Amino acid sequence: MKLYFSPGSCGLATQITLREAGLDFDLIKVDFRTKTTIEGDYYQVTPKGFIPALKLDDGDILTEGAVILQWIADHYPESGMLPPAGCRERYTAMEWLNYIATDLHRGMAVMFSPFINKESKALFAEGNLLTRFEYINEHLSDREFVLGEKFSSVDAYLFNVLSWPGRVGIDISGYAAIQRFMGRIGQIPSVRAALEAESLAAG
Repeated sequence: MKLYFSPGSCGLATQITLREAGLDFDLIKVDFRTKTTIEGDYYQVTPKGFIPALKLDDGDILTEGAVILQWIADHYPESGMLPPAGCRERYTAMEWLNYIATDLHRGMAVMFSPFINKESKALFAEGNLLTRFEYINEHLSDREFVLGEKFSSVDAYLFNVLSWPGRVGIDISGYAAIQRFMGRIGQIPSVRAALEAESLAAG
């Protein structure tokens, strides 16, 4: 398998999950500016031009991070990275994956946009993102991991996205439960290995 990524971007959660599942894969770095890799034109991998993309051993390409996380869990159930398909707990996990993808990830993407001015970003963060942080902080206040007592792909994705606020000038240091979560997840071996592979400092 090949995982197409860009350091510090949203492919980190997929990389962590692949490592947790004990899978062999190659990392292919994507240059966001030129949309190229060492292999050439990234649009030849996926016309979307976004990451992550996971190229399977049969050559098929999967895109959309939350979907890739579910694919890994379903094809390698022994990894335990998500509850089994069909059970009630799985739907709770899917709720979280979708919440992170559509409310948090998409919201954070606004903060990175070159097409939105600084003032508008500040207003958006205050009116939109802070309520998300408050909800997540409250949820994590009485549990170690998002789904309870076990590390899952949901935690990997949340850790990934919550590593971004500091890069866009959003201070989340006041959310104690989030800070504990980030510190705890940052010490998991698969997470540390993924951060090292992307030349990122561990939290």
